[in-house]
Amino acid sequence: MMKIWSLKKSEDQAAKSRPKTSAALIRVQKADSATTRGAKSLTTSPSAADLTELDLPSTMKTHFPNAEDLLNFELTIQPDEGMYKGGTFKFTFAINNNYPHEPPKVKCVPKVYHPNLDLEGNVCLNILREDWKPVLNLNAVMVGLQYLFLEPNADDPLNKDAANDLRQNRERFAQNVSKSMRGGSVGSEAFDDVRTK
Repeated sequence: MMKIWSLKKSEDQAAKSRPKTSAALIRVQKADSATTRGAKSLTTSPSAADLTELDLPSTMKTHFPNAEDLLNFELTIQPDEGMYKGGTFKFTFAINNNYPHEPPKVKCVPKVYHPNLDLEGNVCLNILREDWKPVLNLNAVMVGLQYLFLEPNADDPLNKDAANDLRQNRERFAQNVSKSMRGGSVGSEAFDDVRTK
């Protein structure tokens, strides 16, 4: 009987010394692996396999700077059509412990001339704000980001100059996108060279 009690006591101590797993981490691992079984891993980190088994097209890849931290990662989008074709756009994702009740925090790393991205990298995507629902997952956010590069939305802008340009003269907007993607300036604002190398 003493062995049973001492075994139970040692199990309890071992459980206390283990770090607790947040509900957000469990959801990230469970939801994204359940919805995308069979998709190939898009990262070199095997410990991040649950998250990276997303149903992403070849134009998107995830990267985990810290393989132990599944709640902070990067997404790279390389559009293969549209005005932003030939560019590489990196986004950071930060998922807090209130996920899925709160959306992930998403930032665009390079400075991009785009009506739905401001100059600090904030993203205007409805599902990252008022349209977020706990049933949405990371795959929905990533597909939404890719869609912004295929169809920029001038009706809900963060960069009003780019939105006005898109509304008033689509051809001039396309020229400004091309110039900015090479690291050029539009107006007085210099942009990062985002061409795929």
